Amino acid sequence: MRSGMTPFDNFTPSKVIGQGSIGGNSGNLVYAYSIYRALMTEDTEIDSTYYRLDYTDKEIDKINEEYDLFVMPLADGFREGFEEKLKAHTRLVRRLKIPVIVIGVGLRAPFEPDLEKGFPFDGLVKEFMDAVLEKSAIVGVRGQITADYLSSLGYIEGLHHMVIGCPSMYMFGRDLNIRDTNITKDSFVCINNSKISPKNVLDFIERSSKEFQNGYFIPQRANELKLTYFGIPLSNIEDKTNYPQNIKHYLYEQDRVRFFINFREWSKFISKADFTFGARLHGNISSVISGTPSLIIPKDARMREIAEYHNLTRVNYSDINSDTSIWDLIERADFKAPLKYHQSNFDNYRKFLKINELENIYENEYDSKNTLFDRRIANAELQPAVTTYNCCSEDEKIMRTGEYVKYSSKVIKTLSERLNKQAEIKALLRERIEDKNKIIDDKNKIIADKNKIIDDKNKIMSQKSVRLAVKASKIVGKLRGRK
Repeated sequence: MRSGMTPFDNFTPSKVIGQGSIGGNSGNLVYAYSIYRALMTEDTEIDSTYYRLDYTDKEIDKINEEYDLFVMPLADGFREGFEEKLKAHTRLVRRLKIPVIVIGVGLRAPFEPDLEKGFPFDGLVKEFMDAVLEKSAIVGVRGQITADYLSSLGYIEGLHHMVIGCPSMYMFGRDLNIRDTNITKDSFVCINNSKISPKNVLDFIERSSKEFQNGYFIPQRANELKLTYFGIPLSNIEDKTNYPQNIKHYLYEQDRVRFFINFREWSKFISKADFTFGARLHGNISSVISGTPSLIIPKDARMREIAEYHNLTRVNYSDINSDTSIWDLIERADFKAPLKYHQSNFDNYRKFLKINELENIYENEYDSKNTLFDRRIANAELQPAVTTYNCCSEDEKIMRTGEYVKYSSKVIKTLSERLNKQAEIKALLRERIEDKNKIIDDKNKIIADKNKIIDDKNKIMSQKSVRLAVKASKIVGKLRGRK
């Protein structure tokens, strides 16, 4: 299965950072956890790819021999910036001889995408879809926008692809319960956000966060794990006072930041909260499936299509202004809204699994309890939430600093190896160019010699032509004289 780590891996924060175990976002842990749980029957073993794509031919042969199928959960895999990885995924699928099942893939696009205009990566998406459809019955997509996009490329909805929503919403099958809570200024609240949110959203979340004295910020980006664990401020970001970008932000200084590197601990924490709000998809989905009321602010097509499909309690980013109050939104919100379509959505998800002949825990009953996965995860030793660097003990700081030095050394070594490799490649290319230039020079010399021979022959031929012309003229003159 494609994933950066298994739900049972007890990786330290520094290892998660060093290996890129959460990809770019800890939200990847949530839907992977759900799929592991759904597919781990009593006689099924699931191994992680740890996001590897560079398999040797021998390794591919081993996968084809030892595994029954390859499961590929993807988030917004149809997007700019992911082209090379999408190509690599396509190459991998083509090399496999076993079934390849894509459980969830989406399009990244603006909130109101122009699908008729198309995207620069359309050709790569077609290649990927063609490769996958040779190895599976149907592709599961995350929402109707992605379905419409694939239909615009010529793929038929219901035959080549079907909307299944986000697999994380089916974490516990048909069972979805969102409890009633009384939200006040003293409530335990979880807050999530994205630095690429529009300014009006960033401003709203920042001022709303200050309404709750017991509010905790739950960052998700990999670079925010570095910020939380090592104290490294976010880079490539303008100086924003409306986003927690360094440990001087009041939420970091007050030890009100928690970064989770496994879903079990994330769910335990958020299930005790009274309310969650913000602009992160899985930050809010984690809340819903853990039973906590949530309010999400979709800002693009990928968030919008999932929020609409699962009827998540939401307010669109364009409806937020400087006068928007979190209390007004709470008062108007229907926090039970996700329950409306959940059972029918889950039945559709089960249909998708059945079409692709994926054995799962929901085949015989809708709500499987005490599964093999549940027993294993309950007894697994897993890392607690990562707390802020500036609020941990001096001994902890020293330990983290030591880990950072090791991490930095590995990064420098890796970069050095890459630079050396690039230098070797450049040197090899230069040698090849020099060899080709030498061959070209030799050929040019041969051509020049041949041209000289041709010129000499042309000169001789020209001289002969002149002599022949003179002789012919004399002969003609003599003939005329005889007349």
